[in-house]
Amino acid sequence: MKNILVILGTRPEAIKLAPVILNLRKDPDVRVLVCNTEQQKELSNQTLNFFGITADFKLDTMQPNQTLAGVQSRILSTVSDIYKNNKIDATIVQGDTMTVFCGALVSFYNRVPVFHVEAGLRSYDLFEPFPEEAMRQMTARITDLHFAPTQLAYEALLKENISPKKIIRTGNTVIDALSCLSEKIMKEAQNKLLSRSVSLNDKLVLVTVHRRENHGDRLDRILEAITLLTKKYSDHQFVLPVHPNPNVYTKVHTALGNIQNVILTEPLDYPELVCLMKSTKLILTDSGGVQEEAPTFGNPVLVMRYETERTEGVDAGFSKLVGADIDKIISESDAILSKNKSETRLDGSKNPYGDGHATEKITTAIKEFWK
Repeated sequence: MKNILVILGTRPEAIKLAPVILNLRKDPDVRVLVCNTEQQKELSNQTLNFFGITADFKLDTMQPNQTLAGVQSRILSTVSDIYKNNKIDATIVQGDTMTVFCGALVSFYNRVPVFHVEAGLRSYDLFEPFPEEAMRQMTARITDLHFAPTQLAYEALLKENISPKKIIRTGNTVIDALSCLSEKIMKEAQNKLLSRSVSLNDKLVLVTVHRRENHGDRLDRILEAITLLTKKYSDHQFVLPVHPNPNVYTKVHTALGNIQNVILTEPLDYPELVCLMKSTKLILTDSGGVQEEAPTFGNPVLVMRYETERTEGVDAGFSKLVGADIDKIISESDAILSKNKSETRLDGSKNPYGDGHATEKITTAIKEFWK
């Protein structure tokens, strides 16, 4: 019996690791333990519950106004106790958060193999995204199996002198997670959105903004651009799930709270967000996961960042980088919002981030690792 510890802490990690957890648990020779650092406490637990997963360890690591160093020290300390008190044969982490780096580092300190899901994404700018780019690069140095979602990610790892024997191209598990959404679940999500007064029609715009590098003046410019768009396209509805971080929450509500065609909601659960993406005409985002999911639904995406580690979507024409440039956000939005929705749809079958079979490739490689 192999004991595998899956360490996660945010909603995207829960979404992308849930298919892997569920698949590994089908193997009688594997015992899967789940550690939730609760870096995003409510969002991560809510998402795990949706997939029917309960964390074996909940660490409650976040505190108000905590620094990055403070977060790191708490996660390192609390995760260390798990390895001290349990026999762990391998660790799985996903993505680029502080939870990922700390989980991999503690695993390394305990000489336990690290398996990194969604490895190899690079912007090559340590401050875009910050601090995630550094988290990924540092995690790569202590990883035993790199699950690269795309060919570009695979090649990036090779350039960093990582042995090809340690890299498996898999696709992204976020596409696998979409298959868990039944018609019943999607209908329930639709009803929830309707209860929030969201109109699921052809004039819907989804906006998400939360990244640390966009806090401050950048967020001010983004919100100014969105304000101008809401006035220019007053017949469109703009839906913005507001991140709970006070650096984002207060500014968003101050700038957009009194605009009639804007709906500000608390963070949506996973099925609601997918339902919204399926219906939307345009997505304005600084999120990473949304860039991967949106192509499945043929959505054009404007990425409000100056660098992205997900360049495949840009190369394939699904997304464009607009940064926090007011004129660029408006002009690129105009190119889509001025047309009928049917004229702006893209071919979802050409999503460059995966085909829905990443989980199978990951679990097969993990079993082969011990052979």
